[in-house]
Amino acid sequence: MKHLPYFCRGKVVRGFGRGSKQLGIPTANFPEQVVDNLPCDFSTGIYYGWASVGNGDVHKMVLSIGWNPYYKNTKKSVETHIIHTFKEDFYGEILSIVITGYIRPERNFSSIDALISAIQDDIEEAKRQLDLPEHLKLKEDNFFHMPESKIMNGH
Repeated sequence: MKHLPYFCRGKVVRGFGRGSKQLGIPTANFPEQVVDNLPCDFSTGIYYGWASVGNGDVHKMVLSIGWNPYYKNTKKSVETHIIHTFKEDFYGEILSIVITGYIRPERNFSSIDALISAIQDDIEEAKRQLDLPEHLKLKEDNFFHMPESKIMNGH
């Protein structure tokens, strides 16, 4: 994966409303412009890395890039599941992520239970991988510690 690690940030927007409600796995969604700015040869699929909301702590995350075949989306999306329990929604906050590794390609599922099971497996794989030294070091990257003024100016 020639684009990894990939550093990205944007404002959290409302997605399809399925992550929490249907899957029990809340996701933070980026606006279209962030998705459109991904390198055009960036493979769709499931990734892992680090995420921070606002100036908050850095947490492990798993991420889906693509069309979500189970839901037959017509627009590509980037949906981040932060492996942490937040007390409340954070729509409108700045989400900063570093994508450090790739788990698997996007695929369709025969049922919602099969999809949920695959996502749970992806989360466990992300946790294992992010404990490795080459991924762990990116948790401390200066990218997560930029002053708010620089973040808002897109640096």
